[in-house]
Amino acid sequence: MVKKYTDNYRLDIAYATIFRNLHAIEEIPIHTALDITSGDNLTKKDMVPGEHIVYGGGGETGNTHSEFNIDYKTIGIGRVGARCGCVFEIIPNSWVTDNALIIQSYDKRFSLSFLRHFLSYSDLGQYANNAMQPVISKTRINDVTIPLIDIEEQNTLSKILDSIEKNEKFESNDYDLLKSKIKIIDNWETLNEEIEIQNDLTAQLKQSILQEAIQGKLTADWRAKRALSGAEVEPASELLKRIKAEKAQLIKDKKIKKEKPLPPITAADIPFEIPDGWVWCRLGEIIVNADNLDIQKKLSPDDIINYVDIDAVDNKKQVVREAKKLPVRELSSRARRVLKKGHILYSLVRPYLHNLAIVNEDKPNLIGSTGFAVFDCIRVENKYIFWLLLSKYIEDVYLDFMDGFNSPSITHDQFKSTIIPVPPLKEQKVIVEKVELLMQKYQALEQEIKTSEANAEMLMQAVLKEAFLPAESSDKAGAGKQEVVVVCK
Repeated sequence: MVKKYTDNYRLDIAYATIFRNLHAIEEIPIHTALDITSGDNLTKKDMVPGEHIVYGGGGETGNTHSEFNIDYKTIGIGRVGARCGCVFEIIPNSWVTDNALIIQSYDKRFSLSFLRHFLSYSDLGQYANNAMQPVISKTRINDVTIPLIDIEEQNTLSKILDSIEKNEKFESNDYDLLKSKIKIIDNWETLNEEIEIQNDLTAQLKQSILQEAIQGKLTADWRAKRALSGAEVEPASELLKRIKAEKAQLIKDKKIKKEKPLPPITAADIPFEIPDGWVWCRLGEIIVNADNLDIQKKLSPDDIINYVDIDAVDNKKQVVREAKKLPVRELSSRARRVLKKGHILYSLVRPYLHNLAIVNEDKPNLIGSTGFAVFDCIRVENKYIFWLLLSKYIEDVYLDFMDGFNSPSITHDQFKSTIIPVPPLKEQKVIVEKVELLMQKYQALEQEIKTSEANAEMLMQAVLKEAFLPAESSDKAGAGKQEVVVVCK
């Protein structure tokens, strides 16, 4: 699968093929090749509509200003925000805000167009910090290297890339080889679309499994067999009574704090039907929140903390990667949640990203960010709640709750107020078993598609060398080339 560098798949293929196969005279670090500065602050209040385009962290903002701070053609790099690291052309007499970096001057052994394309290919956004508001700086990209090749070759490649970017036809004799081979790109675009469809279908399959789980459809046969055999199952309403009683005792024993009452559930609140014996409740009724630790008071500045922030969660595998080992003095005020084995972590920031995990080990001074809801369940299967929180139902609920532009999030109160379906305890265990068995099959299918993607990438590289490299280079590259077969299922 070709990595996405731009919004133009044909251009991404060209980038992947051309830039991976350059024969550079030398590699020049950015801090040597480019003089980079930041734009100037411009608030909406200070902006006076005029004839000068305003550029920000994502390129053109759609606004104009009466003044300009750049009087020459150059390149901008998004510095702040969701499109941090994107590369764009800046026309003369424009205003560039401080949300973007500007190439003020550059080594004249490079062409400006070649620099723009190569910097786009370099995916500078990967060097952004891990804050909720991504930011890159000159320091972070200083050591990225740019290949120095003959200026004529730069110009030729730039013309090719410009034409692909604009979806123009190759008319010049210089591009005869590309003209004959350009259909390859179309073929790969078709293959890419097919693989994307497969990825979409597998994602839908996963959500279908989870939705059927929380609606009781996965266990319909189990309930039917129990009914035929006369085996009784304690209804979830009784389970909920025991949970309330246990939680009340914990409050009485001062092991947990009393919380403000949750609103009652009305008929209008119910999102879908659930089987007999199930019950609706609010999430806050069945969970106990993790303790908060005032680190500054309880620990010394030199004490080492195993810190888990949102970036530490792998939102594909739903596991905690590795906690950061940091002294207390280097921690932010958000490092407060005390984590223990079995705790569920759920990121309240951008919940649609599914930064969710279960803590699988006890570590000394294991602390999580306040960006997480951290909790344990009372007499309810943690894994059932874990799979529930990954469902499309929960995602849709939180999309309605979310607030904020740069870091949309939900509150702890909204999280605790979430209405959830609770099956009888025995059925919860069966649901977890069935879901995990189906997820194993889902993961196997997902791996097959990833293998197809990898094979497609290898084949594309082998074939497209002929389309983008000089004939003598492609002849050498083709020597000993092995055939790669792509299997799409």
